[in-house]
This record gives sequence, structure tokens and C-alpha cells, in this order.
Amino acid sequence: MRRRPVESSVLSSAGWADGVLEVEFASGEIYRYLDVPDLVFRQLLRAESKGTFFQERIRDRYDLERVELD
Repeated sequence: MRRRPVESSVLSSAGWADGVLEVEFASGEIYRYLDVPDLVFRQLLRAESKGTFFQERIRDRYDLERVELD
């Protein structure tokens, strides 16, 4: 999935396609959050604090899977 860089101390990049939000954390770990509305992704990109928005509106609200890198 194509992700775009974001300004955040918590997140490095984020992308969205067909209800899947893919987030790369500053640690380098990548997770996919499932059934995330496009509106939530757009709100994340516009949030003043992307880390706070992620904690309050995404984390623990959507099913997720870790992306394993080869």
C-alpha cells in the first residue's frame, strides 16, 4: 500500500485503501487497521496531533494485523 509521510513523533507514515488504514510507526513497525472509514483517515491527516488522534480515534477501535517485513 502506498503511504504518505506524516509529521508526528509517533507515526512515520499512513495510507488508506478500500477500508484499510496502514500505519507505520516511528519504531518502524507497520500495522493495518481494518474497516476504517475514509473520513477517519482524512481526519488523521488533518489532525494537529496525529499521535493523539490515533490514540483516541483509531487504536483499540478497529481490528488490526501486523505487517511482517521480509
